[in-house]
Amino acid sequence: MTEESSEFRMRRRGWIAPLLSTLVTLPMALIATAFVGLSPMACDPCGGAELERFEDSFDVAINVYQVGLVLTAGLLIADYVATWQRRDAPRLLLAVLAPISVFCDYLLFAGLLAEPTF
Repeated sequence: MTEESSEFRMRRRGWIAPLLSTLVTLPMALIATAFVGLSPMACDPCGGAELERFEDSFDVAINVYQVGLVLTAGLLIADYVATWQRRDAPRLLLAVLAPISVFCDYLLFAGLLAEPTF
C-alpha cells in the first residue's frame, strides 16, 4: 500500500469526527436550552427586590449563554473546515471542544443566575 493511498483514505474518513461531534453537541445544546428556558420558573414565588435581582441576573446570563452558543456553532463550523487539512489533531481537538463548550456554557449560565431565597 502506498503512502498516497493511505493519505487519501485518512482524508476520506475525515468527516467522521465532525459528524459525531455534531450528533452529540446539538442534542446537548437543545437540552441545555430547554433548561435555560425553564430557569425563570425558579423565581415564580419571588417578589419585590428579589425578583428584580433575579431578572437582572437572568438578562446577563441569557446574553452570555447566547454568545456561548455562537461560540459552539463556530467550533462546529471550524471542525468541518478542518476536515480539509492533512493533520488530524486540530479536527479531533475541535470535535472534542464543541460538546465541552455547551456544558461549560450552561454551567456559566447557571453560575451567573442569582439564586432565589425562600
